Amino acid sequence: MDGINPLGDFLRARREMTSPGGVGIASSGRRRTPGLRREEVAQLTGVSTDYYTRLEQGREQRPSDQVLDALARTLGLDPEETAHLHLLARTGRGPVHRGKRETVRPSLLHLMDGWLHTPALIIDRRMDVLAGNRLGRALFAKVFEAVDPNLVRFVFLSPAARSFYPQWGQVAQSSLGALRAATGDMLNDARLTDLVGELSLKSPEFRRLWARHDVRGKTHEAKLFNHHDVGELTLTYDSLTVDGATGQQLIIYQAEPGSRSAQALALLGTVAADLPTPSPARR
Repeated sequence: MDGINPLGDFLRARREMTSPGGVGIASSGRRRTPGLRREEVAQLTGVSTDYYTRLEQGREQRPSDQVLDALARTLGLDPEETAHLHLLARTGRGPVHRGKRETVRPSLLHLMDGWLHTPALIIDRRMDVLAGNRLGRALFAKVFEAVDPNLVRFVFLSPAARSFYPQWGQVAQSSLGALRAATGDMLNDARLTDLVGELSLKSPEFRRLWARHDVRGKTHEAKLFNHHDVGELTLTYDSLTVDGATGQQLIIYQAEPGSRSAQALALLGTVAADLPTPSPARR
């Protein structure tokens, strides 16, 4: 997904994004290295420069929890980024495997279909869209046009994405942060590697943002949409873990009651009413 040294890649990316002034290092003229130097990170963390260099180069892959926590403090990592750092340090590369596209249990599909006024999707850790109720499929109609719909692939490769998401830059960064957070322990997943490889080849924006190693889980956020049938609407989503289905997330979208977005969502419901219910195989 990121080469053979994900821990070192993450450390280097965060080091290059850490301001020297932010950690109390006074400026001493022009610096050839963006962010902090390796020796500066080592000194602030309390390890030798050689040890830290071996961490970045992948020659030392089993740092202690104490060292990881010290690195997190030096680099200013938040709790989610710190957890991701620990995950990368624990995760080794095993044999490559290609899992099948996941399925959603019928009882959950039936539950979603009963939500006539609430768009809902089920996604997996790769951001593949596994299912959607009628209103969810109407809202994300352009996403569901793909044979194997994927939210990240839609954001970076679909010509419709920048119109659908008026705040495209924010959505692009958020989606990659969520993908990083969800897949830190999937280093041997061939389908994820294929996705990252495809997007890296076809999208300069993806390559630039993916190299930042941002980590941010999808939990709760307001998002602006520009739908081709009903115009602009702002919806707040909540992401819920599906028990018993590893990695699956139920994403529920809601509009502020009485708002123009609620009116637009109600109008979209008339479009959704005409959509057929897909068979389980096509969900």
